[in-house]
Amino acid sequence: MQQPSYWRRSGTLVLIALCLLLAGCSSALMDPKGVVGETQRSLILSSFGLMLIVVIPVIVMTIVFGWYYRRSNTMAEYLPDWAHSNWIEAIVWLVPVVIVAILGVITWKSSHDLDPHRALESDTPELEIQAVALDWKWLFIYPEQGIATVNEVAFPVDTPVRFRVSSGSVMNSFFIPRLGSQIYAMAGMDNDVYLEANEIGTYSGRSTNYSGAGFSGMIFDAHATSDEDFDAWVEEVRQSPQTLTYPEGYSQLAERSSFNPVEYFASVTPEFYERLVSSFHTGSDPETDTQDAPRAPAIDSNEAYQTTDNQASGEAEEGQPVSNEAGE
Repeated sequence: MQQPSYWRRSGTLVLIALCLLLAGCSSALMDPKGVVGETQRSLILSSFGLMLIVVIPVIVMTIVFGWYYRRSNTMAEYLPDWAHSNWIEAIVWLVPVVIVAILGVITWKSSHDLDPHRALESDTPELEIQAVALDWKWLFIYPEQGIATVNEVAFPVDTPVRFRVSSGSVMNSFFIPRLGSQIYAMAGMDNDVYLEANEIGTYSGRSTNYSGAGFSGMIFDAHATSDEDFDAWVEEVRQSPQTLTYPEGYSQLAERSSFNPVEYFASVTPEFYERLVSSFHTGSDPETDTQDAPRAPAIDSNEAYQTTDNQASGEAEEGQPVSNEAGE
């Protein structure tokens, strides 16, 4: 008799401990600080509530039926030949159809409202910030202010921000959870996402797409400040002794590093972002390239692998050892 009592007490203690641990957790998606994040939270809660219309009755009926039709209840009617009910069939089919229809309308509307490429409605002029994913850090360029930072970004509160997102390496994903949508960053691709903070604060940002050994260090702070504090921050960055040039300075910055400290650059080469994105299309810097200079063509990855496979097959047929360098 002692063993069941022991396991019962142990289970109770484990349940209490789990509740205490979960009480210390926080969900950034459920505590948004921006217009986009609030709309996403509303969508999540609406979908969750509609699904509970099915889940809660099923749970309640499971408990009620199990209790009512227990063996000791002689008042329960026994119907061994029962097989069909039009009312039950109507409810079982009608309720899910209505829920799916409502979810379809909500999803269609929210998909357009939450389009990451759609500019946010505001009387305040938008601020453009260009974000470049590197190994393993984030480069932020302010074309209007002529400055750049690493692993830190700032913008005024209640101001729409257009983040133009690309990558100088492998694919990554730009995400500030408390502000809203994430967007992928790919080399040679000029992606964008509109975000806006409606409360002053510092919010954690990160990459949400695994990109190698230093992926865990691709984190940054996003500061939503007042207009005055943002201007002061810009002036602070302009006091930095460092400048960022393309392609010389970029080549040094692009070297692999994990948990890179925050860096400020007082000035940046004009059209830095555009030249970086274009370099993946042409194989060279369009500003320094000349018409007579040879230009490396853009190579499709599928064609490259197909060519490598054909070469390997040819060498194998001739009896030559096949090199694995291309595959690496």
